[in-house]
Amino acid sequence: MELGYTGDNSEMSIIKFAVMKLMKKDMPNTDFFYEIRPDCDDIPKTRFKPKAGKTLSERKWRSAFSEEGYLDIGKVLSRIQRGGVHPSIRGEVWEFLLGCFDPKSSFAERISLRTHRREQYAKLKADCQAMDSSVGSGVILTTPRINQDGSLIHNSEHPEGGIDRESSTDSYADSNTSMIEVNLNQTEVESLGQVVRNHNMDRNGDDCKMEIASSMPMDKEIVQWMIILHQIGLDVVRTDRTLKFYENSSNLAKLWDILAVYAWMDKDIGYCQGMSDLCSPMVVLLENEADAFWCFERLMRRMRGNFRCTDTSVGVQKQLQNLASITQVLDPKLHRHLEALGGGSYIFAFRMLMVLFRREFSFGDALFLWEMMWALEYDPEIIASYQETSSSALNKNGKEKRREKSKHQWGKFERNNITNGLQGFPETPVAVFLVASILKTNSSILLQEAQGIDDVVKILNDLTGKLDAKKACSGALKLHKKYLRKAKKKVH
Repeated sequence: MELGYTGDNSEMSIIKFAVMKLMKKDMPNTDFFYEIRPDCDDIPKTRFKPKAGKTLSERKWRSAFSEEGYLDIGKVLSRIQRGGVHPSIRGEVWEFLLGCFDPKSSFAERISLRTHRREQYAKLKADCQAMDSSVGSGVILTTPRINQDGSLIHNSEHPEGGIDRESSTDSYADSNTSMIEVNLNQTEVESLGQVVRNHNMDRNGDDCKMEIASSMPMDKEIVQWMIILHQIGLDVVRTDRTLKFYENSSNLAKLWDILAVYAWMDKDIGYCQGMSDLCSPMVVLLENEADAFWCFERLMRRMRGNFRCTDTSVGVQKQLQNLASITQVLDPKLHRHLEALGGGSYIFAFRMLMVLFRREFSFGDALFLWEMMWALEYDPEIIASYQETSSSALNKNGKEKRREKSKHQWGKFERNNITNGLQGFPETPVAVFLVASILKTNSSILLQEAQGIDDVVKILNDLTGKLDAKKACSGALKLHKKYLRKAKKKVH
C-alpha cells in the first residue's frame, strides 16, 4: 500500500520525485513537473516553489493517514493553506479536496469506490462510442459533419472530419489559446447574458462532425451532443498548448474524450468554452482517464452553475453581482468609478471567474492557487451533499452542532463564515473575494488611469504573470473577514 493511499499515482511524477530525492536539492519551481515547450518563451514564469515546513510533502501526506486509511483532513488543510501541495502528490490530494473521496473512508473502501467509478466511466464512454465511433479512437473532431436535423455534412477537404494522433501536434502548436476572451469597448458593452451565450457554443444552431453509428433517425439529445463535438475539439487543440505534455497527441485525445463523455452525461450544461481549461489539469495530474474524469466532474459540481444560461438568468451573473456588492462595501470609491465607466455589472471579471484565473497565472501557479482556494473553502459536508440521500437528512440544528465539533476540519474561509453566523454566505466562493482583492490592490491605478471599460480590461490583462498566488489568497481572506464583520453589523 506504499502508493495505494488513494489509488494510482502518476508514474512520471513518482520518477521525478525519486530523482529529486537522489539529487538532494529543492526543486526550483513546478516547471520541473509541468515542462514548457522550448519555443514558448513569452509565457508567465512560475513563482511557486515547494518550501520545507510549509508545503504539504509526500511524507506529511502519508503520515496524515491512519493504519486503516482514515485521513486527518484538518492537518492536511493547514499545510495546503500555508504552502500548497508538492507536485508529486498533487493529483491524489486533489481527489480529497474536490470530494472524490471521504477522509473518513478506509483504504479498502476507496479501492472499491475507485474500481466502481472506473467501471461506470467505461460504461459512459462505451455509450458515447456507440453513438460516435470517434470517441476513444484517438481522433479529435474539429470540423462539423452533422446538421441540426441529424443529416451528414459532406466535407471533401477533410473526409475524416478530425485530427488524428499523428497530425494533431502541428495543429495544436499553431493554434490560439482557448481561454475565454471578453472584448469590450467604450461605446459598446455587450449584455452579460449575450456574452455567456456566445461562449455556450449555440448548441441549438451550431453544426458538428462525427461518424454516424446508425442510419436510423436520431434522438434530439443525441443530435445536440454530436453538434458540439467538433467545438470541443477546436478548444482541446488550443488548450495549454505551451505544455510539452500535450505534444503527446494521446493526451490531447484523452482530454477530448473526457469532455465529450461529460457533455453527454451532463446534458443540461453539455459543453461550454472554458471547460477544457478546467479539465486539462486533471488530465495532467491523473494518469488514469477515468480518475481524471471524476475529478473534473467534482470540480464541475462547484462550477457548473457559472456555465448555466437560460433566457432569464445567467449563472456567473450571481457571482459578479456579489463581487459588485463586496467592492461597494470595501472600496466604495472604486465601485462608483467603475459604475461611472459603465462597468457596474463587473463583466470585465467574467473570464477570471469562469476559468479560475487560468489566464492570469502560469500553469503551475494556477494549480497552486486552486488548491489553496479549495483548502480555504473546504467543507466536510461536501461529501454528504454529493450523496443523493444523506444531505437532506440533516436538520439545521444538527448541522450546526456537527460543525462546532469538527471545526478544524473546515477551511479557514468556511470557519470565518461559521464564526460570524452566516452559514448561507458560502454561496460566494473564495474566487469572488480573490477578484475583489485584485481590484482593491490595483484600486489607485484603476482610479487614475481607467477612463473607460477598455482601460479596465487592459489594466487587468497587464497583471498576467505579475500576480502572486499566495499573496492573492491572503488578500482574499483578509477582505473576507472584513466584509463579514460589516455584513454581521448590518444583520444585527
